[in-house]
Amino acid sequence: MKLLIIGSKGFIGSHLADFLLSKNYNVYECDVAVDYLKTNYITIDATNSDFHAIFSAVKPDVCINCSGAASVPDSLIHPLRDYILNTQNVFKMLDAIRIHQPACKFINLSSAAIYGNPAALPVKESFIPAPISPYGWHKMQAEMICKEFYDYYQISTCSLRIFSAYGAGLTKQLLWDLHKKFTTNAVVELFGTGNETRDFINIHDLVNAIDCCIHNARFEGEFINVGNGVEISIKQIADYFKTHYQLRKEVVFNGHTKPGDPLYWRADISLLTAMGYKYAIDIETGIKQYISWAKTV
Repeated sequence: MKLLIIGSKGFIGSHLADFLLSKNYNVYECDVAVDYLKTNYITIDATNSDFHAIFSAVKPDVCINCSGAASVPDSLIHPLRDYILNTQNVFKMLDAIRIHQPACKFINLSSAAIYGNPAALPVKESFIPAPISPYGWHKMQAEMICKEFYDYYQISTCSLRIFSAYGAGLTKQLLWDLHKKFTTNAVVELFGTGNETRDFINIHDLVNAIDCCIHNARFEGEFINVGNGVEISIKQIADYFKTHYQLRKEVVFNGHTKPGDPLYWRADISLLTAMGYKYAIDIETGIKQYISWAKTV
């Protein structure tokens, strides 16, 4: 099986490439950075991506799109950039598949951000999307494009709605923010009340989930939640950091919610578990591993 990872230099893409190569897949990688050492690597123009050249040359059996912007705050400041990277490029990829390799299966990495603030938990794929950020809207539009290409051109697609992914290599978002503040600040100040919740999934579990989807998804334009189905509060996460750092630092919550941030998340992962997925790394173990890595950066 020949696999193409677009966005292979990013957080998820790089871990996925390493994982699939360890499984002896025939992996091709693609990103905007230049790499003179890797074989089966394609550099793409960040400003005017030509996916036709890639798909006509590689002709993959499966393409996993790990590319795009991944920042809610940045999407509020630069919505056009976010739209181009998360929505327009997905259309360009699928159009290139339609023309050059219509048998290719396409997995698009979407986001739980499409749900916004769900009315109930756990969040099911059948819930009506209600994004609260440009990032969420653009990810939702990319899902619709995947469904469009399945419905009208019989291109095999699915979209993975990833919840809060974390792990070694991630130098942004909550865990990185906590690491930096625990190592530099006298008082650790965080947004919100601390009662907000997330459904965290370690990167090692995430790449296994993607592998499950490669082999077992229907590829009928469907949406699949990717999380662990475990709800944990931001305060609990901060407490884990306090325990592992063994520092008597005060953690305070300022009561302000950042624009685009949801309040509570927990995924219904029935579809994913039916494909054979089981998580291996619980959140406390994962945070301990993350802190060990972060201290080396």
